[in-house]
Amino acid sequence: MYGLGNRIYPIRHGEPGHGPVAYWMSRDQRVSDNWALVFAQDTAIRHAVPLVVVFSIAGTFLGASRRQYGFMLRGLKQVAERLKGLSIPFFAIPGEPARVLPEFIERNSISLLVTDFDPLRIKARWREDVARAVHIPFYEVDTHNIVPCRLVSDKREYGAYTLRKKIGKLLPSFLGEIPAAQGHPYDFGREGKPLDPDGLLDLLRVDASLKELPGRIAGEKEAAAVLSSFLDHLDRYGTERNDPTRNGQSRLSPYLHFGQISAQRVALEVKRCHAKDTAKESFLEELIVRRELSDNYCHYTPHYDSFAAFPEWARKTLDDHRRDKRDYLYSRDELELAATHDPLWNAAQLQMVSTGSMHGYMRMYWAKKILEWTASPEEALSAAIYLNDRYQLDGRDPNGYAGIAWSIGGLHDRPWGERNIFGKIRYMSYNGCASKFNVKRYIEAFKPGV
Repeated sequence: MYGLGNRIYPIRHGEPGHGPVAYWMSRDQRVSDNWALVFAQDTAIRHAVPLVVVFSIAGTFLGASRRQYGFMLRGLKQVAERLKGLSIPFFAIPGEPARVLPEFIERNSISLLVTDFDPLRIKARWREDVARAVHIPFYEVDTHNIVPCRLVSDKREYGAYTLRKKIGKLLPSFLGEIPAAQGHPYDFGREGKPLDPDGLLDLLRVDASLKELPGRIAGEKEAAAVLSSFLDHLDRYGTERNDPTRNGQSRLSPYLHFGQISAQRVALEVKRCHAKDTAKESFLEELIVRRELSDNYCHYTPHYDSFAAFPEWARKTLDDHRRDKRDYLYSRDELELAATHDPLWNAAQLQMVSTGSMHGYMRMYWAKKILEWTASPEEALSAAIYLNDRYQLDGRDPNGYAGIAWSIGGLHDRPWGERNIFGKIRYMSYNGCASKFNVKRYIEAFKPGV
């Protein structure tokens, strides 16, 4: 069994001094099953110093609104309460990390900093800015992936089949229980402040045009309940997961995105449950290989949200078809309002706007039609990312960027038969959807006014 050390990446080597260890929580917003918290606490105990957890809340983040901020902050409130029970103070500090973290570190004489892994460009810049501003040992821990992203591959993988082989060799050594955080024996000297989600939302002046979603409960406890419910009907996943009219999917995506549940915990519970092996294998392929492929793509492709990131064959075929006639052209505003001629696409857009999620199969159709109905691949990519990141609870995520690049730019795919506009990019149609599920039922569920 590989140990914690294989998950650790040194940003700046060193041992702590006499001051506390701080865990800068960012992507993985939980107490349970958190390797970064385990490493921070192990280091603090080994050096007999206090431990503190700090979360920097930037006022803007890739188009997120009150919908996403509210879900995040209500989950973090539970984190703060759980950590208090372990004598680990938690501080949520409004402001950009490069401004507020160095101040926090200096004011509290922090002697070592730990953070979690995130492949997004903005998070990499945050880490770099903080590293330049502080002069203490600084470590990153990959607690989001089961097999650490930096370890499983040192390059951008061509597709799932190349990464699958690498993960397959390492997975048995990594897929084990994660130690639990314990009551911390060394006092920080002051308690963290209770987290007030509503007060922080008002203080940050977060875009309030999208309200929080009623009935969408955040946090570790709810994530565990959603997982338990999914395990009860996991057998249906293999046969129903591509049918948007059925309840075949896990509904775990927002909790995985905000790190309110560990993918490693999900995988362990799936493997232990009594579902059919075929259903387990199908789900674990998505949870492990496909998720980690998205992290691999974003980590090794800093311009992951651009046309230039598409595979060479895809860029060529899209360039060849730039001047093809479009039967329909829609502006971003028309797309946002679900004002197209296609009732199936409109239903998918309305599902996303009203519920904060869209069925996985419909996400592919939705993005491909944006390519078909906009003036260029660049415009299509920009519109899809804007809409996905604005409305989805799990937007602003490597899965989203990779999924849109797959749909529009052939990422992790192969050339298909050539056709208008798409060139050799895989095509999807209304009739193709109708052959797989009851599109009329789906349209009826998410038509305007429902």
